[in-house]
Amino acid sequence: MAMLTVVTENVPPRLRGRLAVWLLEIRAGVYVGDVSKRIREMVWEQVELMAEDGNVVMAWASNHESGFEFQTYGKNRREPIDYDGLRLVRYLPCFDK
Repeated sequence: MAMLTVVTENVPPRLRGRLAVWLLEIRAGVYVGDVSKRIREMVWEQVELMAEDGNVVMAWASNHESGFEFQTYGKNRREPIDYDGLRLVRYLPCFDK
């Protein structure tokens, strides 16, 4: 089991309801929980199926150098990049929706 955080923007209510089945919504669009890898993968499948034009980031505790991993879905000004094996986030100067 590992701590999982999911942050959503502009996703359909049905996805928000689905996320609330496994995670606690602590703020609008912000979900947390302590789940297994299997549940984390199931949550991400639901994101890919239902997020439509919204965007989502999911982060979880791991034994990597940074102590966590993350993945994203949809367009956002924050873009994940790999820098010498370390995942960082680049902030894009302009963004077309």
